[in-house]
Amino acid sequence: MSGQFRRARWLLAGAAVAVAGLLATVLPAAAATGARTAALGGPAVPVLNWQPCPGEAGFECATAQVPLDYQQPHGQLITLAVIMHPATDPSRRIGSLFYNPGGPADAGTTALPVEYPLFPAAVRQRFDIISWDPRGVGNSTAVQCFPSQAAEADFFTDLPAGFPVGPAQQATWISLFTQFAQRCEQDNAALLAHISTADTARDLDLLRQAVGDPVLNYLGVSYGTYLGATYANLFPSKVGAMVLDGNVDPIGWTTPRQADGIPLSTSLRIRTELGAAATMGQFLSLCGQAPTTDCAFSAGTAAATEAKYAQLLDYLRVRPVTTSIPAFGKTTPAAPATTFTYAFTVSFITQILQVVQPVPNLAPGWAYGAFVLQTLWNLARTGGGEAKPVQPAPPTVALEQAYAILCADSPNPENPADYRAEADLASAQVGPVAQYIAWQDEPCSGWQATDADGYFGPWNQPTAHTLLLIGNSYDPNTPYQDSLIMASQLADARLLTLDGYGHTALNNPSTCIQDYEASYFISGTLPPPGTTCQPDQQPFSAASL
Repeated sequence: MSGQFRRARWLLAGAAVAVAGLLATVLPAAAATGARTAALGGPAVPVLNWQPCPGEAGFECATAQVPLDYQQPHGQLITLAVIMHPATDPSRRIGSLFYNPGGPADAGTTALPVEYPLFPAAVRQRFDIISWDPRGVGNSTAVQCFPSQAAEADFFTDLPAGFPVGPAQQATWISLFTQFAQRCEQDNAALLAHISTADTARDLDLLRQAVGDPVLNYLGVSYGTYLGATYANLFPSKVGAMVLDGNVDPIGWTTPRQADGIPLSTSLRIRTELGAAATMGQFLSLCGQAPTTDCAFSAGTAAATEAKYAQLLDYLRVRPVTTSIPAFGKTTPAAPATTFTYAFTVSFITQILQVVQPVPNLAPGWAYGAFVLQTLWNLARTGGGEAKPVQPAPPTVALEQAYAILCADSPNPENPADYRAEADLASAQVGPVAQYIAWQDEPCSGWQATDADGYFGPWNQPTAHTLLLIGNSYDPNTPYQDSLIMASQLADARLLTLDGYGHTALNNPSTCIQDYEASYFISGTLPPPGTTCQPDQQPFSAASL
């Protein structure tokens, strides 16, 4: 989903926090005749023919064949791209650990090589760590609505950046995404009917069997927590050690709800706008308490910095700024020129909030976001910047894959006017970030494809082992309240709190969290009830551009 559940993946050309470019090439699937057959009547268990991944030292790749439709397990097959890093201490290997990086529609074959160093060292020693591109995504049998990325970019040339502002832009947004939905359904009808989270959970159980594990060991972040909860309730006896980090409220994801008579879309039902607004408040407050050497946008106090941000947005409403900003700070090459409108700036900084400290090849961090805001402040006040407006890069293929899952899996209003109404209602409560959050769901208004084989609860099936949940106190995508709700819904779960900022503990490291994770995965030891950890570094504790 565009920006809500997946970690920031676009931002600026050259400043992107995407893991694109590290895509692992997967190898041909084993012949169907070589597959082991599961219990009579069930689908065949795939054979994974592991081979070195080209360009990814230490990783092995394979493909798996799974049913398109689990109600017809011996019918048409689709392909899943799979990637693995073997345990670094094979003599002490415990088994496999499956990882889903979120999304929906984050490709595991792309994410795992980048995020592998973030896993606790002890876990990397003892487990083969495996990820995959879920059905419809990446190098698996994928939803694709255009013949090329160039054709898709051309289609979205006039899409307002960030979110639409005013009736004209809203009409353009709605029209483009209505056509987009029609085009996607025309070109992908068979696949779109079988792309729910439940279908991916069924795929995951076949992958578990393919590697010979009696139970599933799993780490899911963001949307991956919802996938994990779905698996735990479809296959409760097969749950091994399962960590859900940055939890999605499963009731909010699956259940329609209204506010003041206005139907709410998925993101507002899971309170993303509240998490984003609260985290933005912390960003500005902590920045204001820091010197400008550590937070370039600081105005000396929390209140003054909050006022400065509001004034910057007012400036950009009147006169957007076009500039080339260094990708990760002042010493690196400048990114291509980008026009920072009011809406694009709100969306930009909201995505920056997800990762506090810089993570190589993944995210630039809060100090970089403050540097960008200060650059815009200087240019906006002086009338500087480049003269020619430049539209930020349009969405890529991951956009259609994310909506294919979200719109089929989670109920959303069918009337585009409802998104305008919910955006106005929420922004009156928490500020402009709500406009960005609400409008990202609007493409679902025209999406007609649904999956009849989805799973929508209950969420309290007794599992073979206790699940470990992790929630950040200030998470801009999946607020801490969602982790509390997930803990209350699951039959047997323990919540571990990170008293920190950003989206997921995996991308906002805490040695305390990692130690508890490692103990849980390796020995099954849970943290004491009510345990709270601290991040390794506080925001703006040291400038890092």
